[in-house]
Order: sequence, then structure tokens, then C-alpha cells
Amino acid sequence: MHLEGPWLSTTGKKKGKKKFASAEHARKARELDDSWKELQKRWAVEAEDKKRKRALSSEIYKSPTPTYRGADAPRIPSKDSGGGNATLAPAKVYTGTMVKGIATMHKSNAVPVFSDEQAVDISRMRR
Repeated sequence: MHLEGPWLSTTGKKKGKKKFASAEHARKARELDDSWKELQKRWAVEAEDKKRKRALSSEIYKSPTPTYRGADAPRIPSKDSGGGNATLAPAKVYTGTMVKGIATMHKSNAVPVFSDEQAVDISRMRR
């Protein structure tokens, strides 16, 4: 990968000096700027002092509190049923004689065997 020149910079995007179309435009802009500064001096308005006064006189921003659905509804407590402990259910164990065994049919798939015929079919890989 190659390096690009300084013309492809993402920094330094400030505007340069203001260029005027002609000397007449430059003279007129300077006159307007001078008259504006003179007007500010006449009325004793300093831009920085004005900003400072406005900032000091403003109220401190306080974000509004969010309202949630049901916030204005009355609070209804949950019902207390007195508590209690749940006991562990007994383990489920097969106690019958229906299942003869477990066979592996396909891709390590465990299948219950109920009859001798099923066991023979599974051993031959028939479904």
C-alpha cells in the first residue's frame, strides 16, 4: 500500500484567510467591521462580558424525571401466602418390564427396545 500526499488529509480543515473578489469589496468589509466595533464601544457592550453574564444568570439544567407506565397508579402489594418450602420430587425410575433394553440404532442414537423383533430390526439397521 502506498502513502498519499498531504492533500488527502482529514486534519487541518480550517478555513484560511478570507479572500475578497476585489479591493473594493475588501475595503467595504473593513469599513463595516470597524463601524461594528465602534458601535459596540459606544454602547459599552463587550461580547465576552455579555456571554459571561448570560451564563451566570441562567438556571442550572435539571433533567426531567422519567415517567413510567403505572407510576401514577396506586401501589398494590403482592399477596403473601405465608411462604413455605418446596420439597424435592422423587426421582423417576422405570420399574416395569415392558422395555427389554436400549439399542443403538443410527449415529449413536439410543432407542428403547420393546420386543425381540425390534432388537433384530435395529441390529440390521432397519427403521
